Amino acid sequence: MKEVITTDKAPAAIGPYSQAIVVGNLIYTSGVIPINPETGGLPSGTDVQARQVFSNLKNLIEASGSSMDKIIKTTVFIRDMDKFAEINEIYEEFFEAPYPARSCVEVARLPKDVLIEIEAVAEK
Repeated sequence: MKEVITTDKAPAAIGPYSQAIVVGNLIYTSGVIPINPETGGLPSGTDVQARQVFSNLKNLIEASGSSMDKIIKTTVFIRDMDKFAEINEIYEEFFEAPYPARSCVEVARLPKDVLIEIEAVAEK
């Protein structure tokens, strides 16, 4: 059986999908974008958007009954691979070793023209 997770501490779904789904002991998040859930605003700049997206992910994972240290795998979508090192530095602010497995992909465009989006799988 799957459990739908919603929280107002992360951006609401902007389409027909759930913020996160729990199946058994695993949490699957949808792509999280760097919209400020309190204001609905989008910060500018890769560094600020990255910190916002990881904060949103943290809030969603915690609302799912878990924590950042239980994330198993992340997929990071970025608009500019030249920002890879900068995003890695911010990633380390939110994760500690042993780090989750990760993919990072440069994409042409993301929802609402954000610069970064992340999805994750975590243990509950």
